[in-house]
Amino acid sequence: MSSTTTSPAISTAGNTTGNAATTPAEQTGARTDEAAALIGGARERIDTLDDRIIGLVQERMAVSAVIQETRITSGGRRVNLSRETAVLGHYRDALGKPGTALAMTLLELCRGRV
Repeated sequence: MSSTTTSPAISTAGNTTGNAATTPAEQTGARTDEAAALIGGARERIDTLDDRIIGLVQERMAVSAVIQETRITSGGRRVNLSRETAVLGHYRDALGKPGTALAMTLLELCRGRV
């Protein structure tokens, strides 16, 4: 019973948005309310961009599944390594070394869904 009683208190304590004692500056790590407002707006924009990125990744996964299914149905392999190498190079050229890691993650998400 005590874990049921303390559990809501723990989850409420972790919720800074519902805590009236926490100022916007404290929530963002900013030193002024003006900076906190700018950071808050930028974070909202990032959240919107993240939602769009997730949607695009999901769309990419669906298109990749169609390609894989078509390739396998025609007697080909599930993965086309030369294409994956081209994708890795494209991301690396556009984003540098971290782009390669991002492309690897995308390729991993898009493989083997068929």
